[in-house]
Amino acid sequence: MMPLSAMLSDCWRRIQGDLFPWLEEELGPLSDKHKQIITVFEVARIEVFVEAWSGLPGRPPAERAPLARSFVAKAVLGLPTTAMLIERLDVDKTLRRLCGWQRRTAVPSEATFSRAFGEFAECGLPARVHEALIERTLADRLVGHISRDATAIEAREQPVRAAAAPERPKRKRGRPKKAEVVAKKEPRRLQRQAGMTLPEMLADLPTACNVGTKRNAKGHKESWIGYKLHLDVADGDIPISCLMTSASLHDSQVAIPLATITARRVSNCYDLMDSAYDAPEIWETSRALGHVPIIDRHPRSVTGGKIEIAAQALARRHANYRLAEDVRYNERSAAERVNGAVKDNYGGRYVRVRGHAKVFCHLMFGIVALTVDQLMRLVM
Repeated sequence: MMPLSAMLSDCWRRIQGDLFPWLEEELGPLSDKHKQIITVFEVARIEVFVEAWSGLPGRPPAERAPLARSFVAKAVLGLPTTAMLIERLDVDKTLRRLCGWQRRTAVPSEATFSRAFGEFAECGLPARVHEALIERTLADRLVGHISRDATAIEAREQPVRAAAAPERPKRKRGRPKKAEVVAKKEPRRLQRQAGMTLPEMLADLPTACNVGTKRNAKGHKESWIGYKLHLDVADGDIPISCLMTSASLHDSQVAIPLATITARRVSNCYDLMDSAYDAPEIWETSRALGHVPIIDRHPRSVTGGKIEIAAQALARRHANYRLAEDVRYNERSAAERVNGAVKDNYGGRYVRVRGHAKVFCHLMFGIVALTVDQLMRLVM
């Protein structure tokens, strides 16, 4: 098996030594963004996953491969809207030809872009491209740490109101009578997931747009309307697996299905999570997968709560001693960097589509571009 660095170096030498000079002869000077787009096109090969429409009756639809490449380019350039992408294709001859259109008049209308995007969202095109990319580069290699985290995704939708919980019949206090039947509490989602398959776990997660609330670093509550993107990130800030749920869903509810997906794609040693994931079921699942869980302890799980946690931290600091788990836990910042990169550089702050499938598709085009960039940073 060729080492990852050697494989990526060979790919980069081919792109930089052969592809860039040839394209500069054909298209003229290439900007840094053009080179970044070319690299993502060459490594991701999204056109391989696009269905062909030749031979069908009726008027053939616009070719989908150039449209798929243009959506990747939109994520790399950080363009907020499809209208801005079409304007850029209209004036940027190099970008237009890289996507696959020779003439300005060949660029489809905004309605065609919209229909194609709906098809890509329905079939999960960018998610399949990302999965294949991870399988091609990291499937047979050992990953040290997987950092798990979630981030808020704001959307321009009407939030779905939560259904009112059914009222439970009140029961008298004390020991029930001999003939009285006491209704048992329904198991929590984390308890149910222990006996579910992956498709069942994914189907059980809510995906409707609603209102989410979290406490920021300063202790103030923040709310948003939209969704929540859950990520597993490997060393090197490489996204491995992604799920998107309703904004109101707690981070811990996605840990087990996300860990299951990641375990099928890569082999890793450590699972790094913050205190939101401190639950017995998550610890047990991580160990069952053959990993070492390193999860920040929540005050509710420690006798003495915050006071005891602060006292232990102060004692270690005075003794100038750091636990090995604390040193490894610092690697979890990779997930936060990826969350920031998705929002700041790859379209995560500019969600202009509606519905879970389309919003996730929009984000995954950016995740594909980000994954290629981070892989190539290992050799550049």
